[in-house]
Amino acid sequence: MSIMVKEGPVSDRDMVAQAEQALADISRVREGVGRVIFGQEGVVERTLVALLAGGHALLVGVPGLAKTKLVETLGIVLGLDSRRIQFTPDLMPSDILGSEVMEQDENGRRSFRFIPGPIFTQLLMADEINRASPRTQSALLQSMQEYHVTVAGARHDLPAPFHVLATQNPLEQEGTYPLPEAQLDRFLMQIDVLYPELDAERRILLETTGVDEARAQNVLGPERLREIQMLIRRMPVPESVVEAILSLVRSARPGQGGADTDRHVSWGPGPRAGQALTLCARARALYDGRLAPSVDDVRALAEPVLQHRMALTFAARAEGMSVRDVVARLVKEI
Repeated sequence: MSIMVKEGPVSDRDMVAQAEQALADISRVREGVGRVIFGQEGVVERTLVALLAGGHALLVGVPGLAKTKLVETLGIVLGLDSRRIQFTPDLMPSDILGSEVMEQDENGRRSFRFIPGPIFTQLLMADEINRASPRTQSALLQSMQEYHVTVAGARHDLPAPFHVLATQNPLEQEGTYPLPEAQLDRFLMQIDVLYPELDAERRILLETTGVDEARAQNVLGPERLREIQMLIRRMPVPESVVEAILSLVRSARPGQGGADTDRHVSWGPGPRAGQALTLCARARALYDGRLAPSVDDVRALAEPVLQHRMALTFAARAEGMSVRDVVARLVKEI
């Protein structure tokens, strides 16, 4: 038994042909990113999976790990209109959304005109997002979920596709604010960016300190990206995968999971986490050249999809546990 997104009948032959063409395009995107970003294959894969699934991603890591470079490269390779916002403590919501200004014509009549902010783009890089105050961070809430913003009571639609790739410094650093839970939930995945492997770091030293440096080149367009995103939504999901997602998400909630979850988890993921897992599992399957996701995709994506949607109890933190430890235990049980 499979669950399909109802968007009109598509024959198996057409589905395979579209998937093969999409896989070729994804392969070219991977090659384009690989010319600029050395190593970090897991980070690149998860970020691309988030974009192919039509969502937003939060890149977390210490400075200097090419988080910003990765977002810039993806914007060029995918052919998306990109803008960057450097989040600072004095940033205001109007600096992101835009504002209305009063104008006067030659007859002396006055009217307001809306000047769009940098959020009106296809790929928004929210650099060091946790250096702005929660009030400013909340300016992204409506746009990330509903794909439009409301300014002075008027609705303004955002371009399609619209993605937010945010970079975040570890919360232990000075001058950072924790992101509101509602905003964290709007990120499809939290992607931890770790230090590069030895071979990758050696290549970084040799290829980025000379006269010539590799530059990203465009290989795809926004319309083609949207076509691949719609193809992913039409991919079948086996019943076993649906049951694994439901079991995992529900077991992470206090009062539903079990004694360990009740003891360690203060609050757990909502239905949006299950939606994210379903979409990301489809995207990861296509990324790997498969026409349907498997339970292994759910296991591989559990940590990046769930870790920012859960909070530990005081007792769990006192024991030195982390959300990753809890997710790893839950993954073993599915």
